[in-house]
Amino acid sequence: MKRVVVTGCGVVSPVGIGRDTFFDSLANGRSGIEAITQMDADGFSSRIAGEVKDYEPLSDLSVKDIRKTPRFVQLALTAAQEAFDESGLDISKEDPYSIGVIFGSGIGSIGTLENETIKWHIGGPRKISPFLIPMLIVNEAAGGIAIRLGLKGVNYCPVTACASGTHAIGEAFEAIKCGRAKAMVCGGTEAAITPLGIGGFCALKALSTRNDEPQKASRPFDKDRNGFVMAEGAGAVILEEYEHAKQRGAFIYAEVVGYGATCDAYHITAPDASGIPASEAMLIALRESGLDMSSSFYVNAHGTSTQLNDKMETAAMKLAFGSTAKDIKISSTKSMTGHMLGAAGGVEFIACCLAIKNELIPPTINYETPDPECDLFYTPNEALKIKVDAAMSNSLGFGGHNASVLIKRI
Repeated sequence: MKRVVVTGCGVVSPVGIGRDTFFDSLANGRSGIEAITQMDADGFSSRIAGEVKDYEPLSDLSVKDIRKTPRFVQLALTAAQEAFDESGLDISKEDPYSIGVIFGSGIGSIGTLENETIKWHIGGPRKISPFLIPMLIVNEAAGGIAIRLGLKGVNYCPVTACASGTHAIGEAFEAIKCGRAKAMVCGGTEAAITPLGIGGFCALKALSTRNDEPQKASRPFDKDRNGFVMAEGAGAVILEEYEHAKQRGAFIYAEVVGYGATCDAYHITAPDASGIPASEAMLIALRESGLDMSSSFYVNAHGTSTQLNDKMETAAMKLAFGSTAKDIKISSTKSMTGHMLGAAGGVEFIACCLAIKNELIPPTINYETPDPECDLFYTPNEALKIKVDAAMSNSLGFGGHNASVLIKRI
């Protein structure tokens, strides 16, 4: 089995575009949640979101390209280009069939579907764009990245709701570990701040209605949490076979050492309250890693700020980590970014990589009132300067999808 390392990271998020700006915001506890500007949110119970601000598509895209490239793909291309540039990979010196893309999204371009439906209702079938299908389908981010970078290896798109990005990274890890690829671009992207996107989650009663205090609305593990905050963004990482990276002198963030994936097989939206299936995903990753739990260990929790998720995930971490659970440093960066759905796993995995690199654990902001049922250490309100030897990123998606990826300092 091959060793797998991280050699590049790229981020587009509500708290910053670019990995350095992103992590500086996390380290300083800055929230990216504000009133929605991308649509008229009057009449919606939740009128706040984590929008990517001041975003400009890649400069070499023409106006025509931009018009036919949906936002979720544009965000993915920007993140992937940053990650690929940092990695230093030169496709002219590599076998293009040895480098692939696994890039997830939970929803894809729901905005395209909305707009084209309106055009059909007003003008009939002839008004439907010939680009409807290629703009709509969720795999277009993975395909677009490959086209842009000239990557001809394995290419697909996990669609597992909020676990999509983490599944993408875990499966890319498996592909390299088993020798099917030398390197992979992987992660997740999402851009669903639209009337149907917001309205659908409002109808589910899943979103926070703390509209008058947007920056305090996402409050994972706090007793007064009342729902998650929708967000958009993209997170891309380059995973690479260790010897290949070492031979070309690449900078290495960390080594990927474990990946676990399970299903609750319980309910289409609600998690299994016992936490057992989610804990098993963590345990699979831990067993594969062989890590000593006495190491300085950080968990970037799924931590959505919903009543059911945060309580269940706390129970799952107690089951997975046993007597050491109270000593582990945990945080939810969704307290600052909001919930980027299919992009969350990619962005939060990068937060883990940067926590190891910068020896700093980002905080869970808005943690004001402890919840007796969420009684672990969630790094409340202030970042923690500490050497991080290992980090785990957890993602839990509708449909009962659980995924955990584990990295360690190298």
